[in-house]
Amino acid sequence: MAKTPAYLAIAAELRAEIQSGALAAGEKLPSETTLMTRFSVSRTVAKWAISVLKGEGLVQGRPGSGVYVRSARRLVRHAHGRDMRGGPGPTSPFARDAARAGQLATWEHDSRHDLADDPIAVRLGIEQGAPVMRTAYRFLSDGEPIQLSTSYEPLSITGGTPVEWPEAGTAVGVVARMDAIGVHVDEFEERISSRPATAVEAEALGLPGRPADVYEITRTYYAAGVPVETADIVLPRGRYELVYRIRVD
Repeated sequence: MAKTPAYLAIAAELRAEIQSGALAAGEKLPSETTLMTRFSVSRTVAKWAISVLKGEGLVQGRPGSGVYVRSARRLVRHAHGRDMRGGPGPTSPFARDAARAGQLATWEHDSRHDLADDPIAVRLGIEQGAPVMRTAYRFLSDGEPIQLSTSYEPLSITGGTPVEWPEAGTAVGVVARMDAIGVHVDEFEERISSRPATAVEAEALGLPGRPADVYEITRTYYAAGVPVETADIVLPRGRYELVYRIRVD
């Protein structure tokens, strides 16, 4: 098994201290020199570790003063409750996440007709090359990029309906949009992994030059066992907390 690079191990330890409150909001992070002594590493490694935390939005530099723990709250992604029908507030799951954190949700999107490649076709249970709606999103919370997502929907389900173009109608979010055309989403599946961000993802999310880790979530919505949407979601680890509360049958 490959050994975790020293800068990521240091970043993980500091991240844990921040999340536990051992390093409180507004508190100064140990200097590069202190980290060099504490972990027996070079200045470059210490600098990379701090850079990872900056990219995750956990700390921020103050010119001439040092690096401090940010007071901004992380968004919490309650995987069960965020997709529930009804109740007050927005129908967009991301907007709900941001609202709970007292932040403003905005997003950019680009939708186009496409043809399903083999992996997407398998996830959607359709033929390879079947027409789909592909939508690329970049989500921002209080103006800070915090999530990327690429969504695919079979046009055999949404084509020619008022929700064919995901951001063109009044209904927002997959569950609400499918409800609008009589497709009752009753289940979803998420598969989560962690990996370094790609160069494109790092640029879109404002991550540091060194590869910061991201969560990658492969999510699929189902209606009576039929896949109606699938998405690849990318979240910077330090900016989002994933919470799963599952009912035990």
